[in-house]
Amino acid sequence: MTLVNANGASIPTLGFGTFRMEAADTERMVSHVLKQGYRHIDTAKIYGNEAAVGQGFKASAIPRPDVFLTTKVWVANYGRDAFLASVDESLKKLETDYVDLLLLHWPNTAVSLEEQIAALNDVAKAGKARHIGVSNFNTTLMKEAARLSRMPLANNQIEYHPYLDQQPVIATASELGMSITAYYAMADGKVIADRMLQEIAAVHKRSVAQVVLRWIVQQGCVVLSKTVSETRAAENAAIFDFELSADDMGTIAKLARPDGRIVSPDGLAPEWDVAG
Repeated sequence: MTLVNANGASIPTLGFGTFRMEAADTERMVSHVLKQGYRHIDTAKIYGNEAAVGQGFKASAIPRPDVFLTTKVWVANYGRDAFLASVDESLKKLETDYVDLLLLHWPNTAVSLEEQIAALNDVAKAGKARHIGVSNFNTTLMKEAARLSRMPLANNQIEYHPYLDQQPVIATASELGMSITAYYAMADGKVIADRMLQEIAAVHKRSVAQVVLRWIVQQGCVVLSKTVSETRAAENAAIFDFELSADDMGTIAKLARPDGRIVSPDGLAPEWDVAG
């Protein structure tokens, strides 16, 4: 498994995501993918499946130091006391003393960003998170969060797929020494039927999913893969033994469109950056 290095964090490039995954499937798949070689698991407080992740992790019998575990604090818990209690509850459910990466799940102005970042830092100082970061932050918020943080921020987890140009965020992350983790890489399944992607996949004798995952990691980003199929999980992991050409990379990037964003919930989404 390859790694993305950012501000002291070494993050396995391919992660297994558990968003909208039922507890039984989460436990089964987390155990399975860890046994099959995945070393990065992503969950969140709001997903409601941290306990299932913990059980799957335990069932895999993979040593704790060998796995990179990410979770996120939900916006309702951004006040300091609630924040610290939320982290402790997450650790209890995950059956671990620490997570490798703790993220703010979405921007939220009900609590000052300064207080949110201070709480992240305090959790890290207490040894409960090895690295800290954000999720769904635009470039302005990324810069402000980095300015406020005593320790470097390692990651911004964002929606990223061929239909959404995220170059402004990726460039800002690079300037700040941060990494990007891409979620919704399959654009909620839309990429599978894309004729251009099917043609590129056919040339490489790969699936469309493999091509899209490869396109993201070849840009130096971390990517999350989610499935309830053991066969599909193995397929998604087989992306490190081929390379897309510069023409392939450019062709896929040109699929981006102004209305390509899928995840933009009212009351949570910031003012998104627009690619030039």
